Amino acid sequence: MGHRDEHFWTRGSADKSNVLVEQLKQYGVIKTKKVAEVMEIIDRGLFVPDGNSAYIDSPMPIGYNATISAPHMHGTCLELLKEHLQPGMHALDVGSGTGYLTACFAMMVGPQGRAVGVEHIPELVASSIENVKRSAAASLLNGGSLSLHVADGRQGWPEQAPYDAIHVGAAAAEIPQPLLDQLKAGGRMVIPVGSFFQDLQVVDKKLDGSISIRSETSVRYVPLTSREAQLQGF
Repeated sequence: MGHRDEHFWTRGSADKSNVLVEQLKQYGVIKTKKVAEVMEIIDRGLFVPDGNSAYIDSPMPIGYNATISAPHMHGTCLELLKEHLQPGMHALDVGSGTGYLTACFAMMVGPQGRAVGVEHIPELVASSIENVKRSAAASLLNGGSLSLHVADGRQGWPEQAPYDAIHVGAAAAEIPQPLLDQLKAGGRMVIPVGSFFQDLQVVDKKLDGSISIRSETSVRYVPLTSREAQLQGF
C-alpha cells in the first residue's frame, strides 16, 4: 500500500476529488458525466470536519449524532435524481447536514433553479452555510438560488414547493405526507424507509398525481426524528 497512498495524500483537494470520482465510476456508482462533474466541482473536503478523510468512501460523523453519507451514497442519489435536477428546477434536501449534497443540487439546477436544504440542528445549518461559502456553490448562496434553513425536515419547506427532486438524508418509518404533498407531478423523491432494516426508496409522482415506489438498495441511515430525540445522549 505505502508509497502510492502517501503520494495520494500529498495531492491537492481537486486531485483527490477527481480520484474519488474515478473510483466511483469504476464501481459503477457514477454513470453519467453530469454527476461526475458536480462531484468533482463540489469538494467534499470543504464539508467534513477532518479534511483528509473526506475522500474515503465511507460515512463520517459530523457531530450532534449526525453523519455525512459515504460518497457512493451521494453518487447513487445524484444519479437517481439527475433528470429532476435540470437547470431551472426546484430541489429539496431534507436533513442537509454539512450542506454538501444541497450544494451539488444547486450546481445542477443553476441560478434560475432553487436548491433548499432543511436541517433541524441550528449549529449544523450555521456551519453548512460557512462550508458552502468556501465552495464552488458560494455564488449561488449569495444569489439566493441556494438556501439552508433551520426546520423540521419532516414538514418539508412549503415556500419553494412543489419540488422536482426531494432527497431525504435520514430514515423514516414511513414517508412523511408533507413531503409527498410537496413533490411535483412528474417529480421524484429518494428516501430511506424503515427502522433497523432500511431500503432506499425511489418515489415517483406521475403526472396524474398517482405515486409509484420502488426499492433501490438496502441502506443504513440515522433516523429522521425530532431534534430532541436526535440530541439525546449526545
